[in-house]
Amino acid sequence: MAHAPQIRIPATYMRGGTSKGVFFSLQDLPEAASVPGAARDALLLRVIGSPDPYEKQIDGMGGATSSTSKTVILSKSTRADHDVDYLFGQVSIDKPFVDWSGNCGNLSAAVGSFAISSGLVDAGRIPQNGMAVVRIWQANIGKTIIAHVPITDGAVQETGDFELDGVTFPAAEVQLEFMDPAAEEEGGGGSMFPTGNLVDDLEVPGVGTFKATLINAGIPTIFINARDVGYTGTELQGAINGDPKALAMFETIRAHGALRMGLIKHLDEAAQRQHTPKVAFVAPPADYVSSSGKAVAAGDVDLLVRALSMGKLHHAMMGTAAVAIGTAAAISGTVVNLAAGGIERNAVRFGHPSGTLRVGAEASQVNGEWTVKKAIMSRSARVLMEGFVRVPGQALS
Repeated sequence: MAHAPQIRIPATYMRGGTSKGVFFSLQDLPEAASVPGAARDALLLRVIGSPDPYEKQIDGMGGATSSTSKTVILSKSTRADHDVDYLFGQVSIDKPFVDWSGNCGNLSAAVGSFAISSGLVDAGRIPQNGMAVVRIWQANIGKTIIAHVPITDGAVQETGDFELDGVTFPAAEVQLEFMDPAAEEEGGGGSMFPTGNLVDDLEVPGVGTFKATLINAGIPTIFINARDVGYTGTELQGAINGDPKALAMFETIRAHGALRMGLIKHLDEAAQRQHTPKVAFVAPPADYVSSSGKAVAAGDVDLLVRALSMGKLHHAMMGTAAVAIGTAAAISGTVVNLAAGGIERNAVRFGHPSGTLRVGAEASQVNGEWTVKKAIMSRSARVLMEGFVRVPGQALS
């Protein structure tokens, strides 16, 4: 029996923040995958190595975690005042679907450097030395991200001494500004707080009723108190990911939160929308030892946050969830703000399983509606490999 030969597609494997993904220029994709649809999804699934019932993604570029099962498609922007359009696809590990419902804040850090190196940014806007400002249109959520990318001798500078907890080696710092990050989703009528409340009583049949902040900022997120689900907020991955009952509980909470936020109409839709919303639990500061063995003192942080992504506790923190944390922390009375001491603030440093992260956000209330102009954080990015990715030809058939 004859089999279609492999096809090869120009691609770059990049780390952005605490995530890794396969980056493509739209113009390099096969014609069938150049538009949204089944062919594009099938291609990206095969590139990453999904669906894989073994949950290892051995026959693909994925790393068998939510942080490493990611794809990005970039193109020169047709929008005024933007350089590049950025489309993110979160690839399921064990199921045959790609979730296009949200952004990846970590990989956002790599978009600017890829865009510059791929000629997607006008050369006249790149300094010989200094900082290039790349204006990114995040197509999944319809928002603007501004990346400040360091340039040395006309090329992207990737090496440096900026350290990011959750990433072993230092690199050059990339500052990201998430402009007007609230209410990117269609659910909730465009409100940062889709229920109209800073705190809701979220009833989860069979689990309990929880004080919860349901927020659309950076990415739709459900925040609950760690103590309400029997945790301290100092947990590392093993404490959650090795407990099937805990994972099932958090998924049930996530599904009911999604329904309450208006992101889904029926509970069973949550299974096909794994990327959003996120669910996270928060706690006041406490001493703990991070996954690298580094001691984090209560005095080093304003609060503790643990977040789940694609059904598992994240090893650090999703960039978009960090935006949600910073925004919620800036609004007095939210679950996040109360865990951080209940004071007014425009920046917060929180503890996560790999260490700490600082994010800034300034929120204000206009005509009774909360809004945030931008959220700011620093990440880093680096090209790991570039060339071609190969997939069997029948992946597109």
